Amino acid sequence: MAAALATVLIATPALAADDASSCAEGITMIRDALASNPPESAIPKLNKSLRVAEREQREGEFDECLDAVADARKALGR
Repeated sequence: MAAALATVLIATPALAADDASSCAEGITMIRDALASNPPESAIPKLNKSLRVAEREQREGEFDECLDAVADARKALGR
């Protein structure tokens, strides 16, 4: 039991680092999508997703950032 707990505690920072990296990559993807003239119907959703993702990144809430990135991908049909 102690070994399992130790494994989880050691893996948690690695997961957070992965989420932080994925968040940053997602924000870049949203910015790139906005720069490449997306469909008009997607622009408001992309702007909102970008705003939310950037806020959550600043707050260190990477899981919520990734939710916003997923919303942007959905708006783009990816």
